[in-house]
Formats: sequence, structure tokens, C-alpha cells
Amino acid sequence: MAASNLPPEMANGAPSQTAVNPNLPPATASLSYWQRTTRAFKYLNHNQTNTPPASTTYAIIGSGLAGALVAYNLLERGVQGEEILILEAREAVSGSTGRNAGHVRPDAFRNFSGYQAFHGSEQALKIVATEETNLKRIAAFIRDKQIQCDFNLTTTFDVCLGPDAVEDEEKNIKDYLDAGGNLASLGVKCWYGDAAEEKSSCPGASAAYEWPAASIHPVKLVHWVLEHVIERGVQLWTHCPVDEIREDSAKLGVQTSRGVISADKVVHCTNAFAGSILSQLTAERLTPFAVQVASVIPSSAASGDKTFKSTMALRENARMFYGFAQKPLDGTIIVSVGRPVGKGVQAEESHTPQVAEEIVQRISKLIGPNDEPQRSGEGLDTTWTGLIAFTPDKVPYIGEIDELPGQYICAGFNGHGMANIFTCAGGIAGLLLGRPWESTQLPECYCYSQARLSKSA
Repeated sequence: MAASNLPPEMANGAPSQTAVNPNLPPATASLSYWQRTTRAFKYLNHNQTNTPPASTTYAIIGSGLAGALVAYNLLERGVQGEEILILEAREAVSGSTGRNAGHVRPDAFRNFSGYQAFHGSEQALKIVATEETNLKRIAAFIRDKQIQCDFNLTTTFDVCLGPDAVEDEEKNIKDYLDAGGNLASLGVKCWYGDAAEEKSSCPGASAAYEWPAASIHPVKLVHWVLEHVIERGVQLWTHCPVDEIREDSAKLGVQTSRGVISADKVVHCTNAFAGSILSQLTAERLTPFAVQVASVIPSSAASGDKTFKSTMALRENARMFYGFAQKPLDGTIIVSVGRPVGKGVQAEESHTPQVAEEIVQRISKLIGPNDEPQRSGEGLDTTWTGLIAFTPDKVPYIGEIDELPGQYICAGFNGHGMANIFTCAGGIAGLLLGRPWESTQLPECYCYSQARLSKSA
């Protein structure tokens, strides 16, 4: 989900609501579709009751895609597995990665105007290129490793159902082209009128913008990465929340619920929960918002040869959208509602029956009437909320925390974690090993700094 698709309190810089103090992940969060379908993962509750090691070289906080890939990239650069410790507050992959909507959706030209307003044309173009590279890397990684994670390389549509949405799309296209962008190089196709309805299979579409993207079972992907790194010696401790990091002579003291771990370097891969440990990341500088997601079992109107091949965002206006993806293997439809249902990390438990019913009604409009009566087992399967971590300038915090030597961050993805983490995790691994920022090939505006934080004070 992209920040500029959402309401002003989520999209226009720092939130207007009263700041919410960040907290540690709630232990009672409901299970997402992705978590419900992977309960047999053998490392799900790994080392749940064991005492963690007294020391480590690299302590990675968070076992989602960012944390798992930082560990993987360190191994690929020659670090021994025994030097890496991953700490997770709950079961493995229980945060943002495990609760998202299953999209790997680069922005293409979308949100270009917002990026440009904050960071200038050059950086905005680099953001677009980074997300395009990320899609290619994740596709190649899954193909080369033959990972079974329901990865579906396809196209996505921004489907406009109202004039405000079309106006917003066209402004982003104009700004992108004026800055030197090339729609053809991104594989973007623009459809209008009847062609928009036909190509997107969405009744009432006045315009539809199509480009390459993918859908995925995110937890299956991360489970593969975690199993791979654990078998190479990386240590994983689940149900071991980190409360505090303190300087301990030449090392860092990682205070957990089960004792203090001495670490040379610490990486915060906790996205919306980063502020629970890093006090400088106030709710204005890293804002957790909950977005509701649901899995739906389709009727015959969207089953068999009638399944949707592309993903989409159904945009009723410039700020409101529904994210949609149908899994190619079992036909389950995953829908997210692009507006906040709660603020603060405790909002991870804020899903409501009313929003779930709204999702069902929206799907009914999309797939059309079904002449057959609904059968038991069709319709709403389950619903959950996932946290999106917004930053005031729309881009993630990546790199060394300059005011806290030895600590690094890979968080604040503004709903675009799956579209960025493959590139960002590799960059962080290089920085941990002493390489300069230039080696990351990431946009300079992603780099964490006190100066950047001060702009949002």
C-alpha cells in the first residue's frame, strides 16, 4: 500500500492526530491468512523457552523479511552463521511481513509526485528504479532457489472508478515524464473507457493503468529464508522481545525478556515497532497505522477459468482504494482496505466486522452477480489487521543510526516493504561490513540521519 493513496492523516507527512506511544508487539494478535496456512513450520516457536546466548556479533531484531534477508546477505558475504542472532518478540514472521496483503507491487509512476515534492526529481526517479530492481531481484531469487511460496509474476492495475482518481494518476504520469521518466521502460500501459473495463475486468472503470508486479505468500518465502539461514548456523530466538539497547563498554547490551545479550552490532528490522526501542522515533517520525485485510473464498463467478490473473488497486478517489489479489493456486482472494482502522501498534487488534462486510460487498461488485445460491464455505474466510509504518517524507529509514554507534535500522516502509526490502536488506548487510553508502545503490533519501529526523520535529 502506498502512502499517497491513503487519507491525509496517513499520507501528508506527520500525522495530525495525537501522538501514540509505541509499544512492544501484542502477544494476542489474531492470525492472518498467511499465518493460518503455515502452522507446521518447524522453527515457528524456535528456542521459545531456552536461554539466549550471552553474546553475538550481529543481533538482528525482527524475523520478518527484512531481518531474515539481512542475515542471509551477511552469510553470502562471508559472515559465519554462528555470529548472527535473530530475536523475535512473538512467533517467527509475526509482524508486518506476516500480516500484509501479499503484494509485491512497485510504484512505477504512482506516487512520483509525492516523492518529487519531498526529495526532488532525481531522487524520485531513483525510488522508481529501486522498486523496479527489487521486483526483478525477488523474482530471480525465488526462481533460482525454487522456493514454493505461491509467487505469481503478473501485472497489476490501478483501476480508477472516479474522476479524482484519474486526475491523480495523470498528474503523477505528467510529473514522471517531465522529470525524464519513460513509461515504456517500466512496462506501463494506459487504458481508458471501454478498454479499461475490458482489460481490468472491473465494471465501471473509467481508466486503468497496468504494469508488472507480483503476488506472493509472504510467510512461505520468509520461512524458506529462515530455514536456510538456521541450517547454516544462524541462531533464532522467538518469544524473546527486546526492551532496550544500552551501551556496555565497547559493546551493546541487548536487554531481552530472558536476559542481556552482548552484541557488537544491532540491526532494527521491526518496521512499525521500531519506536518501542528507539525513543527518537516518536509517533510523528514513525507512525504505525493498522489496515484491515481479509481472505475470501470466491463463488463460481470468480473460480475455475474465471479467476483474476492480475492484481489491482480499485481507486474510488485520490485517497481511497481497495487492494485485490487472487491466489493462483487455490483461488483465495485477498483484499485490503486502503484507509486506517486504527493508529498505534496496539491497533494490530483493531479489525471490525463492519469493515469485513464492506470487503465482501466490494468483491461482489467486482466479480458480478452469481446466479447460484452461496454455498457453505464460500464468502468471508478470515480477517485481520496489519501495521503499516509511515515516515513523514514517504521513504524508509535505512542505514546506521548515527547518534547510536553500532546500531542500524531497516524499517518504516510506508506500506512498500515487499517492494523495497530485497534491495534494502542487501544494502544494510554491506553497511554492517563497513562498506560506504554508495555501495548500497539505494536512493540517498533512504539514508537514516539525525538531520533527516530533525526536519520532522
